[in-house]
Parts: sequence; structure tokens; C-alpha cells
Amino acid sequence: MNLIEKQKIFAKLLIELLGFALNHGYEITLGEAWRSYETDQLYKKMELGIPNSLHTLRLAIDLNLFKDGKYLTRTEEYSEIGEFWENLSTNNYQCCWGGRFEDGNHFSISHNGIK
Repeated sequence: MNLIEKQKIFAKLLIELLGFALNHGYEITLGEAWRSYETDQLYKKMELGIPNSLHTLRLAIDLNLFKDGKYLTRTEEYSEIGEFWENLSTNNYQCCWGGRFEDGNHFSISHNGIK
């Protein structure tokens, strides 16, 4: 599967994820959905994030969740939608939730071994 096909699948699945979250009482604001190469390199120098992040390929997004007016910051508070996201995986792509590596608001589709 080429990159553009994966980006299209990611966008479609993101709609499902947002709908699921809204239907389960969450409110959402969008975090980082795209990271420039320059920002990726700066983060690398600062030892932030991971080099060659899927954000640079438009295969990842960070979501900010709110419930009952409270901003949710702990990874475990994202588990309901994180597990939903993971269950959208197929034999053709893997939906990865950052809660598996302490980045609970991160949602991506793996690409070339990067989650």
C-alpha cells in the first residue's frame, strides 16, 4: 500500500474515531496533525518526540479530550478511544494508539515499522 492510500485510510478512520469519541461524551480539540521536516529535526535535537515521526507523513494526530468540562491529560483517560482505534486495524494496516508508549493522545497508522 502506498503512502497516499494510507493517508486516505487514516483520514477516513479518523472520522470514525471522532464520531466514537463524541458519541461517548467526549469533547475534542485537535492537536498536532502535521509536523514539518524542520520541526521534526528541531524536536530531534531537543530530544523530543521520535525522529521521522508519522506526523511528518500525515499518518498521525494528537487529540485533546475533554469530559464534563475537564481537560483529560492522563494516558489512561484516553484508553476507551485508544482501544477503539486499535480495533480498527486490519491485515492491511495497523492502527496504533500512543497509550501503549505513554503518549495517550497520539493516534496513528504504522508505516515502515514506525508507530
